Amino acid sequence: MEQTCRRGGGCVDSGAEPVELILIRHGLPERRDDTSDPPLSDRGHDQARRVAAWLEAEPIHAVYASTMLRARQTAEPFAARAGHQVTCHDGICEFDRESGAYIPMETLKREDRAAWLRMATGEHSVDIGTFQKAVVDTLDGIIDAHPGQRVAVFCHGGVINVWSAHVLGMPARLFFEPDYTSIHRFMCARTGQRNVLALNERAHLRA
Repeated sequence: MEQTCRRGGGCVDSGAEPVELILIRHGLPERRDDTSDPPLSDRGHDQARRVAAWLEAEPIHAVYASTMLRARQTAEPFAARAGHQVTCHDGICEFDRESGAYIPMETLKREDRAAWLRMATGEHSVDIGTFQKAVVDTLDGIIDAHPGQRVAVFCHGGVINVWSAHVLGMPARLFFEPDYTSIHRFMCARTGQRNVLALNERAHLRA
């Protein structure tokens, strides 16, 4: 039986109709003190257009997004270019969806380093293991629904972190900072094998 080896460990059985799962972080949102679900900033909209143009040449078969506004607005330019409908799912929303405010991490790091360190070292108001299980269950369901296809999922930094940790066999935690509209690729077999193809692609953001 033919197998294809991928970075990240192990081999993906090509007879099991592997799925290429592409996770894209949303663009830069507005800073808001009155909601944890802000729209994209002007810069975020530009980032969304850039990643849409970058992905347009790839044969992507389905597009998903978190139900949160910043993820949906990031997905829309690509979906319009590629002629796809966006399927929204609350299982890939961010872990702090109920916080009531949104401060970009780089802003929090600059203005309140102590709060940023608490966030970076795992002091969260939610159980990160429970959050990871919801994300993994949702993404596994998407994988099962699209055998042999390439699927784009517009989501959040926390989602990308806990899914990547799951694939790499690491404890559930936030271990790296995905850039806005960065691209993260995984090869996923229906047998349950998961392998990393790339993390934090961002060539589309270069001037």
